[in-house]
Amino acid sequence: MKLRLLLLLLVLPVTSLFAQLSVKDSSITAPIIYATYSYQFPGGDLADLFGSNSSIGGGFLVKTKGNWLIGFEGNYLFGSTVKGQDSMLKVISTPEMQIIDANGYYANIVLYERGYSIYGYFGKLLPFFSPNPNSGFTITAGGGYLQDKIRVHNPDNTAPQLWGDYKKGYDKLNGGFALTASIGYVYLSNSRLTNFSVGFQFIQAWTNSMRDYNFDLKGPDPSGYSSQFYGIRVCWFIPLYKRTPNEYYLY
Repeated sequence: MKLRLLLLLLVLPVTSLFAQLSVKDSSITAPIIYATYSYQFPGGDLADLFGSNSSIGGGFLVKTKGNWLIGFEGNYLFGSTVKGQDSMLKVISTPEMQIIDANGYYANIVLYERGYSIYGYFGKLLPFFSPNPNSGFTITAGGGYLQDKIRVHNPDNTAPQLWGDYKKGYDKLNGGFALTASIGYVYLSNSRLTNFSVGFQFIQAWTNSMRDYNFDLKGPDPSGYSSQFYGIRVCWFIPLYKRTPNEYYLY
């Protein structure tokens, strides 16, 4: 009888601990890794240089038992619309705005948008209209670093005007501090099989040129840039907590 009582006292706290990890029944602390994709539209000074772009990345997030969100994230930015291409390459172009390569032909030049961002953030999950206490609407805010540039690409590499460091005089590389904010909805399923978020994200960046010389300006670029990204983003979550059984047995 004493042995059974002792075993019961030992098992009950362990059972209680695992019961606290039930996504369906109670709010839990959940470490999560995730992948994310965003489709973004530019604003501010950035809109004068680029069109819409995509962003892919990943991050790590902790949702606390009190439904606070703390995380960090990194993203790779890419787009195919660069505005004002003729004026950027005019110093090495013919009057017809063509570049002559080393073979005497018109060079094939393609410009892309490239960049990256890293930031940390915090926020709150509000479990309204949700299937469990760990899902619901979210509000987050954070800060970090953003960098973007023009990728100048000559597929056949036949234009010596754009070899090596010469490209850097045309790429408009800039970087600086950025703030981010988002609103969305997080879904953590009771079965742990389907976990995602969808929402709207806003990024405000203050950047400066990182090149000592810009060929189109015939000198450095002293301007500061205020740019924005507006985007719809989706995330796919991989929770790192263990699934708990629906029933518990005491012996």
